[in-house]
Amino acid sequence: MHLSTLHTRRAVLGLMAGSALLPAFPALADPLPSRIVSLDYGLASTLLSLGVVPAAVASLADWGKWVVEPEMPASAIDLGNSWEVNFEMLVSLKPDLILTTPYLDALQPRLETVAPVERLEIFIAEGGDILPKAIAATRKLGRRIGRAEQAEDFLKRADDTFEDYQQRLSGRSAPPLALVNFMDARHVRIYTKSGLYDNVLTRMGLTNAWEGPGNYWGFQTIGIEQLAGVTSPDARLIAFDPVPADVLPKLGQSPLWNALPFARPGHFAVLEPALMFGMVNEALRFARLITAHLEDTL
Repeated sequence: MHLSTLHTRRAVLGLMAGSALLPAFPALADPLPSRIVSLDYGLASTLLSLGVVPAAVASLADWGKWVVEPEMPASAIDLGNSWEVNFEMLVSLKPDLILTTPYLDALQPRLETVAPVERLEIFIAEGGDILPKAIAATRKLGRRIGRAEQAEDFLKRADDTFEDYQQRLSGRSAPPLALVNFMDARHVRIYTKSGLYDNVLTRMGLTNAWEGPGNYWGFQTIGIEQLAGVTSPDARLIAFDPVPADVLPKLGQSPLWNALPFARPGHFAVLEPALMFGMVNEALRFARLITAHLEDTL
């Protein structure tokens, strides 16, 4: 064997032996995302509460119509309807992460050609209570973007707020509440067990007046005549904006509506919008609106 080759082999063996004594270092983690796009309102509002402004949000033009708060900073870009995402815009943004939900599973293969996708499950076909899943998704999102501590702080503040609302209403003998959005003057979307609204009522010590079944989104579409199925004589009907412009005038002239117990004074109210398909922020807004209404009227 050539002398230089022997020296080389001895050097390599020495390095290998020495490396066995070195500490084992973990593999470098994936860099934390800084440009995040959300295709879901609830996930976008959660980002804001974790101190992150999304680079873009689907259907941002309607944010003020359905979500309202927290206010979305002007720097966020509207990607268009969630089912018709502007992929040219999306690609140009060069996002580090795209947030999506099972509702948009058909888009996921295409989204994955643009950036890593984080799919968070809140409203799923298997059903189940929404608020606990929203809380779990908040924690998962916090870990994914390096904001686990901020997520825990946000959830603690949210729980304290729910507790405060419950205490404020505890001595007021609040009636059962039926919760709806008007589709037109003859049909409503009524919110059912396991949905976000229902979960928040339970957390606040209140009762959902509607006992009928619903889908995994937590609602059922019914004719207004079916509201007669609410059995509690003290129940109130709470509708949320937006209400189609012609609905209230038509209800005032409707014998069907005027035969319902909710047509009596003090048994029906229209409140500001609250997103029924959201997460913790949307639950908090709903809780605040309900608390303020009951404190003003009981």
